[in-house]
Amino acid sequence: MEISTEQKKLTQANAYIAKNSVAVVKSPSRLHYHFMPPIGWMNDPNGLVYFNHEYHLFYQYDPYGVEWGPMHWGHAKSKDAVHWEYLPVALVPSEDYEFSEIERGHGCFSGSAVVRDKQLILMYTGNVDGRHPKQTQNIAISSDGLHFEKCHENPVIASFPEEGTEDFRDPKVWEENGQYYAVIGTKKEGLGKAALYRSQNLVNWNYLGICAQSNGEQGDMWECPDLFKVDDQDILLVSPMYGLKNSSPLAISGIFDSETGKFVQDAYDFIDYGHDFYAPQTLIDDQNRRIMIGWMNIWFAEMPEKKDGWVGAMTVSRKLSYQNNQLYQYPVKEIEELRYDGVSTSEIMISNQNDFSTQLHEAADIEIEIDLEKSKAEVFSIYLKASETVDEYIELLVDLTKGKLTCIREKSGAGEKTGSTAPFNHELAKLKLRILVDTNSIELFINDGQQVMTNRVYPLGEDNLFKIISEQALYLSQLNYWKMKTIWKGK
Repeated sequence: MEISTEQKKLTQANAYIAKNSVAVVKSPSRLHYHFMPPIGWMNDPNGLVYFNHEYHLFYQYDPYGVEWGPMHWGHAKSKDAVHWEYLPVALVPSEDYEFSEIERGHGCFSGSAVVRDKQLILMYTGNVDGRHPKQTQNIAISSDGLHFEKCHENPVIASFPEEGTEDFRDPKVWEENGQYYAVIGTKKEGLGKAALYRSQNLVNWNYLGICAQSNGEQGDMWECPDLFKVDDQDILLVSPMYGLKNSSPLAISGIFDSETGKFVQDAYDFIDYGHDFYAPQTLIDDQNRRIMIGWMNIWFAEMPEKKDGWVGAMTVSRKLSYQNNQLYQYPVKEIEELRYDGVSTSEIMISNQNDFSTQLHEAADIEIEIDLEKSKAEVFSIYLKASETVDEYIELLVDLTKGKLTCIREKSGAGEKTGSTAPFNHELAKLKLRILVDTNSIELFINDGQQVMTNRVYPLGEDNLFKIISEQALYLSQLNYWKMKTIWKGK
């Protein structure tokens, strides 16, 4: 029996990864408990789904280089959304709607997954630069969650709608009331848009119209849309572009009518105030939790890990909730199983006569609770990954009078140096911070996830000094910190 071109490419990719990743996974830049590729380039999370009692994560992937290239779908699974196991590559560009001999800009672009009966079905964008239309929507089907067969009817959506353009990608598919829906990002006349389709069988799709579009301030292209309900609130996630520049993803609350296919906006805010967060996608698990994972990078950043043969990472799995008229996100509780060698202290008074400092492991989980009623401080600083021998650190500057927290990366080592700022409610009795630190990442959760800030940082030194400094009295009602185990072999 003749082996197909697709099977040859899958075999080639998996053999290349097995042979060449051995040295890469031992490199010093590797993370301890965040997901990253075994080798090569990674961007958007794709196909997040709970299938056969396991979490599945697919991702945009080029195993052959550390720059964006022809897109494959990498694949991993987990029992707990924390410990991940690499699986063979799921999709390779092999068909005329996703592959070109002459165009580098081709591949199996972003998409999502849905479970039908006992099958796992991927829906994704096939892209071929120079082809018209260049982007189409396709499906691939698996019975075992490991091997996928592309549908003979592909492309199942062969062209973009009149209200959009050929920038038409990243389908998010879900089932509702016995029917399947797919929301797909597009643009037209300077406005990002989300196109909506409905199907009975995942092959024949009916266009329902533009579900939602930019209000004029939300970007001129919407990538990676995700439409769902959490705590009885409809939420639309979009990753906007402004021209050729990608920007911080937005969470838009509103009202979705599946019959009319319209989403009416109410309010919106950034999902994450850091610089290194893009293309988030969500799933529902067996506990009925809405869990989100985002790409812990941003386009056109330096990404110093390239020198070690890999690039790209994912955030930890975050549980979503809707409280106080906004979207909250917080690490899933299973993350706490990685903690060890913990230290718990309470009632710490910090002032110019008495700061706090300790050495932390390069992977740590830190919880800080500040009693604002007992504190006199107007501003204070938290220093992470600071060095005692060179002028290197990451500073979290907290302004209690203005309700602003700024991550300052000017002295952070290699990589990007731009700062980022998140607001917080400074009229509460307490300010709660949780900081997840890894080899070259910081995820900061403010007031139980009301606001979040994610940044990549690349210290050049080996010191991991953690300090809290305040000139005026700052009262910490609680300070807890733990080392974090590694989930990866070779680290």
